[in-house]
Amino acid sequence: MIRPVSALLIAAAASGCASYRAAPLAPEAIAVSYARRALDPGATQRSLTRVAPNAPWDGQTWDRMSLFAAALELNPRIAEARAHARSAEASARAARAGPSITLTVTAEYARSASEASPWLYGVTSDVPLDIGARRSSRISAADFSGIGARFDYAEVVWGVRMALRRALAERFLAAREVQIGEELSAIRARQLAAIQARFDSGEAARADLERVRTEAAGDARRLTDAQARLMAARIALADALGVSINSLENVPLTWTEFDAPVAANAVQIELTRQAALLARSDILRASAAYDQSEADLRGEVARQWPELHFGPGYTWERGLVKLPFSIGLVLPPLDFNHNAVEAAEARRSEAGLHLEAIIASAQSSIDAALAEQATAVTSLARVRSADLSGAHSAADQADEEIASGAIDRVDWCAAQASLRLAQLAEVDALRRVHAADAALEDALRRPLEGPELAIAPSAAISGETRP
Repeated sequence: MIRPVSALLIAAAASGCASYRAAPLAPEAIAVSYARRALDPGATQRSLTRVAPNAPWDGQTWDRMSLFAAALELNPRIAEARAHARSAEASARAARAGPSITLTVTAEYARSASEASPWLYGVTSDVPLDIGARRSSRISAADFSGIGARFDYAEVVWGVRMALRRALAERFLAAREVQIGEELSAIRARQLAAIQARFDSGEAARADLERVRTEAAGDARRLTDAQARLMAARIALADALGVSINSLENVPLTWTEFDAPVAANAVQIELTRQAALLARSDILRASAAYDQSEADLRGEVARQWPELHFGPGYTWERGLVKLPFSIGLVLPPLDFNHNAVEAAEARRSEAGLHLEAIIASAQSSIDAALAEQATAVTSLARVRSADLSGAHSAADQADEEIASGAIDRVDWCAAQASLRLAQLAEVDALRRVHAADAALEDALRRPLEGPELAIAPSAAISGETRP
């Protein structure tokens, strides 16, 4: 009867074991798959429904919200952070299992004519008593590690969102610079040809010719730089999305009110500032790290006391049944774990100071971003009201004067070139405004305008994008 029962217990234990499944990875295949990645409207719509159920999208043009939803599905850094969060949560569940029990099976044979049976069989065990501060500190540390991993995931998601916002803004700005630069190069070519004709006929000095040549060369360099920025923006946009750059070649991109930035509302910003200091993912991550260091310290303090082990057993000795029972103590180190406790206290102090530093950095970054945004908006308004308005007036007057024959092609080209230079100055000022807006959003860890305001609060707080 004993053998069938033993066999049944062994079979039941084996059926509860997890089996190993190999999951080999081929770097070559991964590289090929990423080279073929492209935006998927269907997957993006599903992601958009999870993150922002009320956000409208036509499935054709791609704005910041739809691009962000696509990045949640495609960006490898987000996928890695999501996997790390799941791994930390699995480790937290595993921490509740407790230490393993040790079983020792013994057998002895003593050949003696006086004994009824020459055999001795025995089973002994070692059962750690997993209770008290040792268990609670281990579980708490694992739980806080899992919480920290979720905040790390939220921080990665936010970082990708900001990279996407900056890359998309630079994509529009650089494309505009290239367009204006090409127009300016064509105007400079006409101006250079006209001044060359003047010089050849003796109506212009060489200094005037060389000045136009220098200006044309500078404009050509400016155009080359703009083309390089446009390519860099396309690469950054593809990287933030997790797709190949070629897949974005014919994708229609849109940004409503790109040219009309709005100054921050002081009351709204102050309310948002207080919320940011309580809900920024990096601050919450530092807070979780401090709580984890607290749990580690409690565990080290508990290890100053002996660890208790029970050892029930069973012995069959030549027809005699014995039931031994032992109690074991695992003594602390010779220093009674004082050094480990001091190290844990130092780590807790370090975690507390790190939390203070994160909060102080957040406050200063918000103040700096607010100041820069106000300056950038003022600078853009000044460029538009003074430089650009005056250049438009001069260009319009030049059109009228060349039509009436009051000026020649050289002077007309100079006025048109001044207009393009003023337009480039406007692009520079607009770039500064978008950079300031991005810095303020980054400091507050939340969007302040645009389609991302439709993100559900639960998704924005947790960073979770999958059910």
